[in-house]
Amino acid sequence: MLKPFFKNNQIEAGCDEAGRGCLAGPVFAAAVILPHNFENLLLNDSKKLSEKNRYYLRDEIERCSLAFSVVMIDNVEIDKVNILNASIKAMQEAVKKLVIRPEFLLIDGNRFKAFDDFKYQCVVKGDSTYMSIAAASILAKTYRDDYMIRLHDEFPQYHWQKNKGYPTTEHRKAIIQYGICKYHRKSFKLFDPQLKLF
Repeated sequence: MLKPFFKNNQIEAGCDEAGRGCLAGPVFAAAVILPHNFENLLLNDSKKLSEKNRYYLRDEIERCSLAFSVVMIDNVEIDKVNILNASIKAMQEAVKKLVIRPEFLLIDGNRFKAFDDFKYQCVVKGDSTYMSIAAASILAKTYRDDYMIRLHDEFPQYHWQKNKGYPTTEHRKAIIQYGICKYHRKSFKLFDPQLKLF
């Protein structure tokens, strides 16, 4: 059972990102403010859920939340500012887009940058600790998956409909065989010298 809030007497937004470790595509971030009476025993870190349950929960989160937003930072900007700064910026922008201003931010992970006088708490493995962070992880993950499936139609050789841009063996072999495309992150180590084509 995830914890509902860091403190019960404040408006909290949970924030998380998806796609930080990918070789291609954008990083997505989400911010979610859940009502104090929100309950769902299925809610958990998006990585621990089946695809079916992630999309079911996305509908529930969007229907029940007081406010939510999703933001993407593309691979070009990731290459300019690095993936950590891009992830933090995406979370900050997601918070700015909320129609309700939160009084406190719960951030997944151990790195964030203060902005606009928001108070915040970083929580390692926060997506499996707090409901609002878990909700944000589900929105960020599903919106990014949808985006990568659309990119797959443009560049099917990389099989992004399956690997979503992550560094799977299949994806790395496709990079060796076909080279990179405009959606790859050029600041990342894209060519794995351990891989051979058979």
